[in-house]
Amino acid sequence: MGTAAATGVWGRAEQQDFRSRVRGTLLGAAVGDALGAPVDALSLEEIRGAHGAEGLTDPVPAHGRRGAVTAVTQLTLFTVDGLIRAQVRRDTGAWHPPTDLHRAYRRWAATQSDWGPDERRKEDGWLAREEWLYSRRDPSRACLTGLGDDHMGTLDTPKNPDERGAEAAVRSAPFGLLVGWEPQLVLQLAVECAVQTHGHPTAYLAAGAHTVIVHGLARGESLDGAIQRCLALLATRPGHQPVTDALRHALGAVRQGMPTPARVEELVADGTAEGVLAAAVYCALVCEDIRHGLRLAVNHGGASAACGALCGALLGALHGETALPPGWLTELEGRPTVLEIADDFAMEMTQGPALHGPALSSPGWLARYPRA
Repeated sequence: MGTAAATGVWGRAEQQDFRSRVRGTLLGAAVGDALGAPVDALSLEEIRGAHGAEGLTDPVPAHGRRGAVTAVTQLTLFTVDGLIRAQVRRDTGAWHPPTDLHRAYRRWAATQSDWGPDERRKEDGWLAREEWLYSRRDPSRACLTGLGDDHMGTLDTPKNPDERGAEAAVRSAPFGLLVGWEPQLVLQLAVECAVQTHGHPTAYLAAGAHTVIVHGLARGESLDGAIQRCLALLATRPGHQPVTDALRHALGAVRQGMPTPARVEELVADGTAEGVLAAAVYCALVCEDIRHGLRLAVNHGGASAACGALCGALLGALHGETALPPGWLTELEGRPTVLEIADDFAMEMTQGPALHGPALSSPGWLARYPRA
C-alpha cells in the first residue's frame, strides 16, 4: 500500500483499499463528532442522569436532529477541499498548500456568517455551495477569530498563541491521508495549517501528532506502530513534551485493566488538545470494535465531540468504512457530502494526472475544484 502510493503505481486492490480508508477516516470522524455533540458540555453524572448508568450508547438529537455534526466536521470537509485544490493549482506552477488550506478555511468562515451559498462566486467550487453547511454548530472562538480576516497565521506569527483547544487537531485528520508523502512532511503541513487558528505548541503539535498517526494507519501500519513513529517524529520538535507525555500516558493506561470513563477522564485532564488526543488514542487502542470505542470516547466530562471525532478518524483509517456502525451512518447528517468529497479525494490522489494537468484538464473537475 505504502509502496504503491510512493511509486505512483496504483493497482485496483490498492485503490479500493485506499478509498475505503479515506471514507472510513472522514465518516468515522463525523460519526464520532455526531455521537458526542449532544453531551459535549455535560459532566459524566449529567450524562448518566439523562441516558442511564451506561451513559450515552446510541445517537440522540443535537441541533434539532439525530446525527447532527458540529463545526469540527464542517472544517474537516474544508480541509479535504483545500488539499484537492492545492493539487489542482499545482498545474499553474503555484505550490503552497498552507495558502490553499487557508483559502478553504476562509470559505468555511463564510458559511458561519452568510445566509447561504453565493452562486456568483464561481471560484468557490462545489463544497461551499452545499446549503446544509450554512449553520453555526458551536464553532470555537479560536476558529472564528483565527479565520476572521485574510491574514494567515504562520509558525512565526501564529493566530491565537495561547489557544490550546483540540479543534485544530480534529480538522487535521485528512492531512494523514496523503499516503504518498513522507510522515515528516505531513506533520509539517498539519502544524502550518493548525497555527492559522491555534497558536499554542501543544495545540498545533497535537494536530501534527493526530495527522501522523492517521498517516501510519492509512499506509497499513498497526495503531501501536503508528503511535511509535509519531513519538519519534515529535521528539525533534520544540515544545513537544506535553504532547508526547500525554501519548505515553495513554499507552501506559492500556495496561491498567478494563477501560472506564474515569480513566478516559483522567487522560482528558483539563481538556486541552493533547489530553483529548491522548484519550481518543486510548479509546482506539482498548476498544472491542468501533461502536465500543466511540462510546468510550464520548462518555466523560470533557470535550466529547472532539474526542469522538479524533477516535472515529483513527478507527476509520485503521478498519475502513465497512467497520463503522451502519445504523449510525444511516442517520449521519451530510453523509452524501462526506462520501462525495472522500471519493473525490481518493480519485485525485490515485488518478490526479488523468483529471488535470498543465495542458489538458477535465472541465467538470475544474468546475468542482477551480484553480482560482
